[in-house]
Amino acid sequence: MTRKIILVVTASLMALTATACNTVRGVGQDLESVANEVDAAT
Repeated sequence: MTRKIILVVTASLMALTATACNTVRGVGQDLESVANEVDAAT
């Protein structure tokens, strides 16, 4: 029983970590595109 709980918690943490990584990557891409637009405008 304890092993199943540990497995579920570990799987959940891995899923949350992957989601956070993709979110941070998306923010970086958004900032990069804004910077490119500013460079193009000036």
